[in-house]
Amino acid sequence: MTLFALSSGLVKWTTASDSDMDLVLNVADHYVLTPYVYPSSWPEDGALRQIISLLVVTNLGAAVLYLGLGWLSYHFIFDHNLMKHPQFLKNQVRREIKYAMTSLPIISIPTVALFFLEVRGYSKLYDDVEESPMGWPFVLLSMISFLLFTDGCIYWIHRFLHHKSIYKHFHKPHHVWKIPTPFASHAFHPLDGFLQGLPYHIYPFLFPLHKVLYLALYIFVNIWTVSIHDGDYRVPGPLQEVVNGAAHHTDHHLFFDVNYGQYFTLWDRIGGSYRNPSVLEGKGPLDCIRRLTAEGKMSANGANANGHTNGHANVSGTKSKEE
Repeated sequence: MTLFALSSGLVKWTTASDSDMDLVLNVADHYVLTPYVYPSSWPEDGALRQIISLLVVTNLGAAVLYLGLGWLSYHFIFDHNLMKHPQFLKNQVRREIKYAMTSLPIISIPTVALFFLEVRGYSKLYDDVEESPMGWPFVLLSMISFLLFTDGCIYWIHRFLHHKSIYKHFHKPHHVWKIPTPFASHAFHPLDGFLQGLPYHIYPFLFPLHKVLYLALYIFVNIWTVSIHDGDYRVPGPLQEVVNGAAHHTDHHLFFDVNYGQYFTLWDRIGGSYRNPSVLEGKGPLDCIRRLTAEGKMSANGANANGHTNGHANVSGTKSKEE
């Protein structure tokens, strides 16, 4: 089934009109696209114009979020000592950015198909709190249900992408980065990236959701995706057993078939794939670097005893199941 074919099974939640526009698209139209880009003969609610605009806005937004959040995290949060790890690749940051920026435009094509359906009024997005089934309490409840719904869906999609019959074709490129940086957050094969993002876009077709909250959650999702690749393993003690943070996700990159979750550890515990983070046991990447340095197998600049720098040799002697 194609993504556009989804519209045949949907009933409009609201009536599409000149004002029934996605918030971001509406702002873009008002300040830029209508006065400076499109001829006056192209109405704002024209399907072709909306598709073109959504492609432009989606790609620009994705690039700004990815590069902006990645840059901030890389310079202010990411521990650059991790780049000394023997499994950190040569020119890795550049390769992560190149792979992500190549994939994002392709991911945007099916994503825009879903955005288009939302803009045309086929989703359950609403503008005013008064339209909410229970007012503000429902708005808050929908935020929680969004996180729980997407967390569960992504767990099983992610685990499916690890199946041996399809892993090497789609998900393996993301696991090239054993010691990820924030720029690895969006460095996916296009199909992999779209499938893991699909639950976010499916939710408003199934459940009512405020448009502003949807936009805020979209930004939050991107922040979270960067954060679990940033090497900042700190999580408040009481939440370490519940929140799937960077410590958990780093082990997923290192050990392959554990900690598939997005936000929480619930589904990993249910699915038997939970692994207590290595960093909490003194066996994380930074611990490995300190151990190798103390044993004289690595110098302060990350070179091993044979003169190889990180990315050229795996002096830790570990091997993941995928290899």
